[in-house]
Amino acid sequence: MNAAAPPGLDRGDLVSVLVHGPYALSARGRRGARACADGDHGFVHSFHLSQRDDGPGLRFALFTTGCFLRCQYCHNPDTWHLGRGTEVTVDRVRRELAKYATALRAVNGGFTVSGGEPMVQAPFVHRLLRMAKDEFGLHTALDTSGYLGASVDDAWLEAADLVLLDIKSWDPRLYREVTGVEIAPTLAFARRLAALGRPVWVRFVLVPGLTDAYANVAGIAAFCASLGNVRQVDVLPFHQMGRFKYDELGVRYPLADRDPPNPAIVRRVRLQFKEHGLEVA
Repeated sequence: MNAAAPPGLDRGDLVSVLVHGPYALSARGRRGARACADGDHGFVHSFHLSQRDDGPGLRFALFTTGCFLRCQYCHNPDTWHLGRGTEVTVDRVRRELAKYATALRAVNGGFTVSGGEPMVQAPFVHRLLRMAKDEFGLHTALDTSGYLGASVDDAWLEAADLVLLDIKSWDPRLYREVTGVEIAPTLAFARRLAALGRPVWVRFVLVPGLTDAYANVAGIAAFCASLGNVRQVDVLPFHQMGRFKYDELGVRYPLADRDPPNPAIVRRVRLQFKEHGLEVA
């Protein structure tokens, strides 16, 4: 079921939606949702070390659960529901991060929180980002759709040195088709980050026959170029690596028969962004 959280939800309202609304949780999930409202606990899907996929350099990337979007090409449907993750404390994450912090600093790496949608668990995620910066001296990054951007204040955003902003489409009708929600909150969040001067990497998933139309890409490219704070654009070719998860969850995968984009399409889309003066990874 697709459902939209109104932009600007406060923490109590957001937890209420997660507990009582269409994303209703198990009894365990309800206890965890109330606990993570104060930031002491959160639900985590997994973590791993990655090279540049989740920000500059070598990263300790932590994936939270809970998301209001239902992207057709999502390769982590097991992160949609908050209570599907493992409930952990901030101290538990601190102990894991401590194992890698010295090496991450030595290679100019850092700490990234992804999801799911990290801002579903905003108090918890804010504490993680601040801990990584203040206690370990690490560069921090937030990977987000921006849909819940209005639910956090400017001070919250200061904990993230870089925002990896996923813009799924430019055409509003297509954006809703791809994600199940409206594009306006994401664009508003992007403009807000620009006004604050916060560095952004924009991420765009290229799906043949869905997001690859010339005008759709041109719209995103022009918007990114107008902001002034977009450091690079990551063009991410669609793949089928997460298809097995849908089978395991018993969820229909709408793109089960879709092929990855051919090299010519990838080159054309990358060139469209470059023609607007944008750095393309």
